[in-house]
Amino acid sequence: MPADRPTTQSHPYAALATETPGLLREASFWTAAHGRPGRLDPHVLQRVLDAARQAGSRGLVVFDLDSTLLDNKPRQARILREFGRHHGVDELLICEPHHFSDWSLRPPMLGCGVPDEQVQSLLPKVREFWLERFFTSDYCVDDIAIAGATDYVRRIAETGARIVYCTGRHQPEMRPGTIESFSREGFPLPDDERVHLLMKPEFSMHDDEWKRIVRAQLEALGEVVAAFDNEPTHINTYREAFPGAQCVHILTDDSARGIPVIDDIPSVQDFRLP
Repeated sequence: MPADRPTTQSHPYAALATETPGLLREASFWTAAHGRPGRLDPHVLQRVLDAARQAGSRGLVVFDLDSTLLDNKPRQARILREFGRHHGVDELLICEPHHFSDWSLRPPMLGCGVPDEQVQSLLPKVREFWLERFFTSDYCVDDIAIAGATDYVRRIAETGARIVYCTGRHQPEMRPGTIESFSREGFPLPDDERVHLLMKPEFSMHDDEWKRIVRAQLEALGEVVAAFDNEPTHINTYREAFPGAQCVHILTDDSARGIPVIDDIPSVQDFRLP
């Protein structure tokens, strides 16, 4: 295996999407099915806007990308369609984002009509095909905005606070595609002054480690007013690191490690203001 090929140990989502033994989970295991709907509070979006306006230029509002501001299911569907074309699996040619409910590859293959026995035999090849493409600019360019996300980030910018996109994506490989998707979807673009894009320095660094390391960079940039993240581990660590900030969990999907969100952290399903 080439040294630069992503491995399942490098990224929590890579491990889940490639269905490594021991990481498979039933749908009920996912955070979205574990009581968080009872913690939904869309009004927190306005409270963050108010806090950002009060903080002004010294304030930072931090956003994760995958499954927070951006939906990568179009990227996932494209990869399965391309696999179908390259390997003569015609059923996969109809694959669309709605076939994905989480990061697993088997359910969308079944949903497209691939027989179960064939899915089992194809999965090793599909996993390799997916890993070679998912964590690249050529494919992340397909990502689209979560509902309301573009307008909301623009509203944050209008308050005078600074925007920090803080992601587990690695650079330089994923930076061009990330910025291209930002531009197409209408997000404020990084300029290293009012808008910052903080990315992992290398793929092999685990997202959890990166989100811990990046705290020092955030503290150097200004005052963290709010942070948004879909991953329970990460939104919990933001709360611990910045107790004065409004931390908001995005109720989309996560890496299915069974870690609960701190009970009093509110969730939102998307960024549409009530």
